[in-house]
Amino acid sequence: MTDYDELLEKAYSSIKSDGSTGERFEIPKLDSFTEGNKTIVKNFGTVVDSIRRKREELVKYLSKELAVPASLDADRLILQRKFFGDLINKKFEDYVNTYVICKQCRKPDTHIEAVGHVKMVVCEACGAKNPAK
Repeated sequence: MTDYDELLEKAYSSIKSDGSTGERFEIPKLDSFTEGNKTIVKNFGTVVDSIRRKREELVKYLSKELAVPASLDADRLILQRKFFGDLINKKFEDYVNTYVICKQCRKPDTHIEAVGHVKMVVCEACGAKNPAK
């Protein structure tokens, strides 16, 4: 092994991993806390903006999936029951995998179009169209 190879190996071993998977899109996490009998998601607005969906659509989805009344207060989501953050994030991840990520190319560059009575997830990267649940 040459001096260059040894130095290169030493340099690589000293670099700390940032923990990312290398993908350009990672599903963001919802930051929630409980206040009395309510659960408040404080970064709801920024997270919804990052996935390029309407806030009302995601509120309706989470309300239905969690079987609880939900409302928006500025950039915060208020759920009328105590929840653990893991459950909320699991439901949010399900939403992203169903309504945001393209089934063909696995990219998040999609939008939802209504075609007749069916909502379609249309990929802007590959052009694929898939029915949304």
